[in-house]
Order: sequence, then C-alpha cells, then structure tokens
Amino acid sequence: MKLFKQVFGRIWAAWGLVIFAVSMIVFLVPFLLFGYFRPDPEKTNIFIRFSRVWMNIFLNLIGCPLTVNGREYFKKGETYIVVCNHNSFMDVPVCSPGIPGGNKTIAKIEISRVPVFGMLYKTGSVLVDRKSESSRRESFGKMKDVLNMGLHMCIYPEGTRNKTDQPLKSFHDGAFKLALATGRSMIPALIFNTRETLPADQPFMLIPHRLRMDFLPPVAVQPTDTVESLKKRVFDIMSDYYQQNK
Repeated sequence: MKLFKQVFGRIWAAWGLVIFAVSMIVFLVPFLLFGYFRPDPEKTNIFIRFSRVWMNIFLNLIGCPLTVNGREYFKKGETYIVVCNHNSFMDVPVCSPGIPGGNKTIAKIEISRVPVFGMLYKTGSVLVDRKSESSRRESFGKMKDVLNMGLHMCIYPEGTRNKTDQPLKSFHDGAFKLALATGRSMIPALIFNTRETLPADQPFMLIPHRLRMDFLPPVAVQPTDTVESLKKRVFDIMSDYYQQNK
C-alpha cells in the first residue's frame, strides 16, 4: 500500500504540474489584457479576482477542493493583517485567493525569478531578500503601503514551513510589529490538510485531499500591547484552534 501511494503520488504530481502550467497560461492572457498594466491597488484587486477563479479550477482538477470558513470577519472598508500557519507549498495557492478582497503576501524574492510565474508572483507579493538587512527594512515600509492602499497584508509568522510535529512553530516578530505600527487588527487564519496533500518531506509528491481554511475573529491591538504580548495572544489563539479542529 505504501509503494502504491508513492507511485500514485508522483504520477499525480506530474498531472498537477501539467494542470498548473496550462491553467496559468490560460489565466495569464486575460490578466495581461485587463489587469497587469494598471496601477495598484487596482492591479492587485484584478489579480486576486482572476486568481480566485484560477485556483478554484486548479484545486478541483487535482482533487483538492477548498472550503473557506469565517469570511464574515472581514468588515467592508477595513484592511487587516492576516496571519496564517504554514505547513506546505500548497498554502500559497490556497491563502491569497482564499482571503476576501485584494491582498498581498510577504514572499521570498528568489521565486520571483522563475520565468512567467515570477511575473504573477510579484504582482501578489511584497518581496523580501531574507539575506539582506536593507531588504527586510524596506519590506516593512512596503507592507505599510499595502495596508494604506486598502489591501490586506498576509504574513506567515512562522517564517518557513512547519516540518515539526507541533501545531505551530514559534512566531517571528514582523507581523506584530506591523500591527503595532499601524493599529490594524489581525485576523488569524488556519489552513488544514496541505501537509497531507503536498508533504514537505517528500519531493515531487501530490496526494488528493480536501483542504480547509478557517478565518478567526479579528484580534485588535490594545494600548498596553507589546510585540511579545500580542504575539503570544495570537499564537495561543491559533494553536488552540488548530489542535481542537485538525
């Protein structure tokens, strides 16, 4: 049974790669015509609307339909810092389209260099070179700009994929510094089952599985909050919810 799963998973990964490439090209043409050359935030809003359709088709074709709960927590006219757990590369095509309204994600600059896909990747991202201190400082200002132009900012506070057996890795400070600097509320988000469908410890493996993304009630910044107190509060909320609902 284990051998069958290994063989099937790699065949299905090849299918997924073909579907992703073909659907990306189909998606790219109308986006170039109607959105790519527009200024932000219009460009990003169009990109997210197109990518929501694209990812819905892609995820269903690879047997990974997505259910999203808690969209009602996003109030019209408000922009939020969305903090999300990170278990797999599959989180990326789930997260941005799953967030209601236009949004950008903090993302590694290296992937932006991939031909064709990199162009789309840059549109939906605030890029950061983690090896560069100046790039990290600049990205903080860019994230403020994203919020000020009426877009949500999505951040994975764990930094990298969680390959441990714990619900969450410890959080970095960036998202919480941003919340304190801007006064924006934070919306915790938990993605389920991406670890099972695209395992981090098995290269070129894809297993069909239903996916779920749950948004939780906003966490407002309190006058007495510090980075550490806000980080602990959000971490505890997310960790408890994940363990109770996985």
